[in-house]
Amino acid sequence: MKSIMIVDDSKIMRTIVKNTVELLKVPCRYFEAEDGNRALEILEANPVDLVLLDWNMPNLSGIDFLKKIRAMDKYRDIPVIMVTSEAARLNVVEAVKAGVTSYVTKPISDDVFMEKVGKYL
Repeated sequence: MKSIMIVDDSKIMRTIVKNTVELLKVPCRYFEAEDGNRALEILEANPVDLVLLDWNMPNLSGIDFLKKIRAMDKYRDIPVIMVTSEAARLNVVEAVKAGVTSYVTKPISDDVFMEKVGKYL
């Protein structure tokens, strides 16, 4: 069974993302984090196959979390899909330079989201 971590400071958004992943009908175990610091704690304690990551969060932002895990050998290859309202080209470029695997903008299009997430499940 695949393990997915959903990192977003909005509980509602974490639920929407989880419900959208469940449309793929792939059995998954879910972890949820409200910021990058909590996400790091979860990664230390649990194997995760995919991270779905918001950009704007308190304490440790999504982009800073991404940069931090990409600098660590043991997390360098985990697929990370940024799921964010940050649609500006500069943000996408920054995320790509930081090592993001894919990028989905909110509001989430079910078809696009499922296509991108489905590649890693």
